[in-house]
Amino acid sequence: MTDIAATDPAISEKVSRGRRAYLSGQAAEETVMRVYQRAGYTLAKQRWRGGGGEIDLIFRKGNALIFVEVKQSTSFARAAEMLKLDQAQRIMNAATAFVADEPKGQLTEMQFDVALVNGHGQTEILENALMMA
Repeated sequence: MTDIAATDPAISEKVSRGRRAYLSGQAAEETVMRVYQRAGYTLAKQRWRGGGGEIDLIFRKGNALIFVEVKQSTSFARAAEMLKLDQAQRIMNAATAFVADEPKGQLTEMQFDVALVNGHGQTEILENALMMA
């Protein structure tokens, strides 16, 4: 059986773009993770799935949970444009599912940040960027 991606240049390029996007997304998450950890936050989970959504990074600081969505693009503005309303809702739904296992449940102190990473690997953290509806 022949590997289609190896014989079709268009498919091969699409696979390459997808792989680059995945790897740059991982690198952006690692960069953001280090920023939060240097600021004294403790990583609770990375790429956590539940409640119909995925949360890139979840940190603890004191009694609070900080849910972080990482967006990476050539500029901070382009990265910010990538977050859509339906995705924000999925993140909040996932956070609700995550805190169900916390001692205070839905009364857990929560913060929803968006971490932007530009093409130079610089970060901009938007604290409380997503508000619970």
